Amino acid sequence: MKKRVITKIGDVFCVAIDGKYKKYLQYIVNDLTQLNSDVVRVFKEIYPIEVEPELSEVIKGEVDFYAHCVVSAGIKRELWEKVGNIKDVGETKHILFKIKKDFLDSENQDDWEIWNINEEPLRIRVQDESFKQAYLGLVFQPERIIYRMKTGKSYGFYAEYD
Repeated sequence: MKKRVITKIGDVFCVAIDGKYKKYLQYIVNDLTQLNSDVVRVFKEIYPIEVEPELSEVIKGEVDFYAHCVVSAGIKRELWEKVGNIKDVGETKHILFKIKKDFLDSENQDDWEIWNINEEPLRIRVQDESFKQAYLGLVFQPERIIYRMKTGKSYGFYAEYD
């Protein structure tokens, strides 16, 4: 029987990219604006699989992207492994997310919302500068987080909105 892993803000997880390399992500906050979902920050740095970097140094690295997901689902599916907890989760007020209210309506580009974590969403137009720097605010399956970590790209229907 598998040991139950309790997750809490600050937890750092290791993801095997292939047999030779790994990357890290950190659970940083829950976003009440998007279903009270977990928000992770994924770091850009790639490490050789045998290297055990100091987690305090890992979290100082450049952030590749932020995403909503269910952290415990990634553990249950054995996609990432908890390797520690660092209380420093960085600043979250600057993180912007966006979501299209109706993804099936590609004609209407005025039905986007943008928000900062735990704040009320604002309706915007695609042309707004803030839209370009916002991350797609869907709650992603852990497999999609891993795919983006490996390839730098999203896949599926929503990928065109990144």
